[in-house]
Formats: sequence, structure tokens, C-alpha cells
Amino acid sequence: MDKVMIYKSTLEALNNKINDLRLILQESYPSMFDDSKSSAGDKHETALAMAQLEQEKLTKQLNILLLQEASMKVIDPTLKHQKITIGSLVETNKGWYYFSISLGHLICQNNSFFALSLEAPLGQIMRGKIAGEQVTFNGMITEIIGVI
Repeated sequence: MDKVMIYKSTLEALNNKINDLRLILQESYPSMFDDSKSSAGDKHETALAMAQLEQEKLTKQLNILLLQEASMKVIDPTLKHQKITIGSLVETNKGWYYFSISLGHLICQNNSFFALSLEAPLGQIMRGKIAGEQVTFNGMITEIIGVI
């Protein structure tokens, strides 16, 4: 697998999530006030409070995604690694892992991989490991075939 393409694919998936969330926030903000204008009394207050809570939740999610974007921008996908660290593409007997940010299962050029953070439980276990080593996670042994 091509690590530069994996990097670009991960960044694209992240940017898609950011753009989707921004669109949801943009669309929900005006409707929050439209809905509240047509309501009366306690119903008005409840609808407005619920809309504000939803807005806050979405804003927090967006901020997390923006932090992940900043984390991605410090990764140099052209660097080759011997040990698993941030930006490593790792082949195991269980599949491919790209240690960058936690986005889960992604596909790049018909190749399946998992974008994981080194802070994720599996990332913590695999950090610093090299090809040929094994790790045990959830009672299962995973063999590290290669680190790029």
C-alpha cells in the first residue's frame, strides 16, 4: 500500500466529516430561531434550550475534528518508520493500520485499512513495536508483518 495515498485518503475522509458537520451547523442555526418563534410559553423555552444544547454538541464535535485536522497536518507521509509511531502504516496478520487519527475503517484504492490514534488502546499496545513482533489485544495475538 502507498502511505502517501493512505494519508491523503484519511485527510479527505476527515475533511468530509468536517464539511458535513459545518453544513449541519449552518442549516440548524436559523431553524433554531424559526421553530422557537412559532411556539409559545414553556414550549418555546424548551424548544430553544434543546436546540442550543444540540448546537453546543455539534460545535464540540467540530472542534474535535479540527484538532484532528491539525494533528494530521504535522504528519509527513513520506517518512519511513522502523518502529510504530505517529504516521506509521502497519501491516499485520489482521489487516492494515494507519496510526494517525481515529477515524476507523477506511478504503483507499480498493485497499481496506483502519485509521487509529496512538492513544487508542491498540495504538498504545503497538507503539514502539517493530516488524516481526507480536502483540496481544483482547486476547488475540496480532503479528506485525511490516512497518512503513
